[in-house]
Amino acid sequence: MESDAVSRTKQSNIFRLKCSVHNYDWGIKGYDSRVARLFALNSGSIIDPDKPYAEFWMGTHDSGPSFLIAATENGGSVDSDSTSLKSWVSENPNVLGDKVVEKWGADIPFLFKVLSVAKPLSIQAHPDKELAKELHMLQPKVYRDANHKPEMALAITEFEALCGFISLEELKDVLHTVPEIVEMIGDADTNRVLLLNDEDDEDDLKSALRLAFTQLMSASKSLISKAISELKRRLNSESEVRPLTAKEALVLQLEKQYPDDVGVIAAFFLNYVKLTPGEALHLGANEPHAYISGECIECMATSDNVIRAGLTPKFRDVQTLCAMLTYKQGFPEILQGVSMNPYITKYVPPFDEFEVDRCVLPGGASVVFPASPGPSIFLVAGGEGTMLHEESHRSDVISEGDVLFVPDEAEINITSEVELLIFRTGVNHKFFDTFMNGK
Repeated sequence: MESDAVSRTKQSNIFRLKCSVHNYDWGIKGYDSRVARLFALNSGSIIDPDKPYAEFWMGTHDSGPSFLIAATENGGSVDSDSTSLKSWVSENPNVLGDKVVEKWGADIPFLFKVLSVAKPLSIQAHPDKELAKELHMLQPKVYRDANHKPEMALAITEFEALCGFISLEELKDVLHTVPEIVEMIGDADTNRVLLLNDEDDEDDLKSALRLAFTQLMSASKSLISKAISELKRRLNSESEVRPLTAKEALVLQLEKQYPDDVGVIAAFFLNYVKLTPGEALHLGANEPHAYISGECIECMATSDNVIRAGLTPKFRDVQTLCAMLTYKQGFPEILQGVSMNPYITKYVPPFDEFEVDRCVLPGGASVVFPASPGPSIFLVAGGEGTMLHEESHRSDVISEGDVLFVPDEAEINITSEVELLIFRTGVNHKFFDTFMNGK
């Protein structure tokens, strides 16, 4: 039987969440990790200075569920670990809004995260819905759900990533200047790329890139080890007579972290992206990427499907990854966000499931988050203040580490005591615009 405290929380439909953490090896260790600090404040746990803290999850995915924290009569709170956000939303789908339920059922369609990245994540891609269903059916222990996973990363600190394939012109330059790659993929695949130009048929461009990249990623361990050894020796020698390029310096860094890994050389095929705080990039299904370093907000469709092929000790599925990629070329779009008012910037990717607001609120200032037709999750990433829901006359003191679920059609007024940094994720407003237009 549920407590009265949980019942009262349900009536207001705005409540705090106790969220999950993942301690993957690539995470930043101890107190230096924003994930560690947020999780400790959110859960009341103690930070282990020797443990990596990689991802802070907010949402309903089974691999990292959030739980309700119920309000008490004296203004405090009590954990309700028996009541997950997923089960509560499933039993109370009215909090999602009719349009969300009609599209995605009785669940929140987005997964909200904070990442603290000390060393590169794997070279990976996420499947589209059709492939996700197939992989989940064939290997449910590896691919744990049947959903696609478009995502967006919004930099909190300086943030580096490999993302998407470089242009044809850049790839030709790589083949002319990195002999170790030519040795790995062979003269035939090399010449196939070098003979192309931008006016050629797009399918021919993609086919040549696919053959070359697949040959590289499928190389034998002995060939990979030999090529990386030669590459390392050559770059260290050349660094004495010329400055290395940013990509070359990155490759040497990757080699130290993942020796004899094909991902070290595969990095030459991918765009090296550097985001400053407040910039974002988005990734659709079947696009290769690897986060390198820094801290970010990440949002995605509710899925944990990852197909890996390099820079990882985990399970690799090279054949699936090379077959699934779109092989689009060119530098990814960098989102600067759209200013909604002096304090809130909105980031809108081309995916229905989510958008992200970034709010920097100076001490003593107030701002209104307008009501949305779908649910939202708010993360207080810094500072303190109050959150007021006008309709229910509920006021909450909020501070760093707090995570709150807000139902559809709830207008939220926030006032800061000390400068607040808040991130809000909700369903993409363009989805509702399209829905209303009957398209």
